[in-house]
Amino acid sequence: MSDAQRTEPPVGPEPEEIRFFGTTWVEHDGGYGLRRAGVAVGSLALAAVGALVLRFGFQGLSTADVGSFVNGLVVVGFAICSALAFRRTWDGFVRRPDPAADSSAERSLQGLMLIGFIGSLLAYFCRSLVEAPGEKLRRAEYEAARERHARRRGNRTGNPSARKGKKRR
Repeated sequence: MSDAQRTEPPVGPEPEEIRFFGTTWVEHDGGYGLRRAGVAVGSLALAAVGALVLRFGFQGLSTADVGSFVNGLVVVGFAICSALAFRRTWDGFVRRPDPAADSSAERSLQGLMLIGFIGSLLAYFCRSLVEAPGEKLRRAEYEAARERHARRRGNRTGNPSARKGKKRR
């Protein structure tokens, strides 16, 4: 077997992949800058298309002549859902969700996230202007895991059985 065919198992922790970026966020290689620009442009374009679709829906309400109260409720409802979706998506870039959170509460928020999809897309746009969405969180976790691994490896230097043999003599 040649060296090219032989693959060594990775030593240490592996970085977690980020959607659209894979592991290019670690070294900022493999088209990282282009990917960030693509995510920014794509999320902004999708948010604009979504706003256009919502505009057509709102125009349908106007055509149906449902009244200004219902029109106001729809606008306020979409604005609140978009703001909540933005905040929830942004928080997902900063911290991991609580594993002890009630799954029924998570399911009930899915409707809000669906209605406020424009807020989520705008959060992706804003975050991708600075870094890959979620990069800071994953980098901190990856660095901590590498540090823990290095400490564990540093404590186990040498052959422990050789030391035991020297003590017996």
